[in-house]
Amino acid sequence: MTTEDTTETKGVRLTAGDAELTVSPENGCRIGSLRIGGTELLRQGPRFGSFPMVPWCGRTGLGRFRNGGRTHQLPINSPPHAMHGTGRNVEWAPVSTGQSSAAFTYDLADPWPYEGRVTQTFELSPDSLTVTMSVETEGDSFPAQAGWHPWFLRNLGDGGADVEIGPDAEIGPDVEIAFDAAWQEERGEDHLPTGRRIAPKPGPWDDCFGMPQGVDVTLTWPGRLELKVTSRTEWVVVYDEQAEAVCVEPQSGPPNGLNLLPRLVTPIEPLEIAMTWSWRTLA
Repeated sequence: MTTEDTTETKGVRLTAGDAELTVSPENGCRIGSLRIGGTELLRQGPRFGSFPMVPWCGRTGLGRFRNGGRTHQLPINSPPHAMHGTGRNVEWAPVSTGQSSAAFTYDLADPWPYEGRVTQTFELSPDSLTVTMSVETEGDSFPAQAGWHPWFLRNLGDGGADVEIGPDAEIGPDVEIAFDAAWQEERGEDHLPTGRRIAPKPGPWDDCFGMPQGVDVTLTWPGRLELKVTSRTEWVVVYDEQAEAVCVEPQSGPPNGLNLLPRLVTPIEPLEIAMTWSWRTLA
């Protein structure tokens, strides 16, 4: 059973005001739950919460990438590609935990071919969550990516796909996604970017967009809640092709970025990325 197969109920619980966050370090250091005023924002059941993508994001074509003159083969977990990194499949170690903040690490290991350390921190306030991630090495330099893959509930009326709804329940309207991207990465038949940048197309999406001024996407559940996803990185994948959830994924490069746009982690230059979710109630 992989880390995406079932909801993990254990974890480190952070609180600030009426915001409650659960992080599961033993389950890929994913966010298992985010509740605002008692309302769950993240999908539960299969494919739940929000997991880190590291040391690569999205698909790496055929699971292969080069570093200098060396070609490496990664395990194929989404044929014919390698998907979403290895960080979501391992247990992370706690560094510090408090009432509203926590930090965790894990050391890169096989099947990733290079040594390094990944650190993820969480800072919760009554109206925002900031998550940071860094990839460091004291050894050989290597290309890497980092980002996050949240499953936001499409509708806040049901609490998740695994909850039955009575006939008289008021479900409310679905979430609305708003953003202004400078370009969209053209997606080939193999689901990898072709390298061409095109004008953004209307959804539904399983696509990567470029925002040179920083990621800025607004999710609105009309009459309930507005949540903004922001990051200084310029890449975001938006996925809204499932009935239960939508994904807004800030990441340090495009899919297949180990090949298309390699970003080297060196002993003097780590890879660092952060995102913030900020919210306000609309009721």
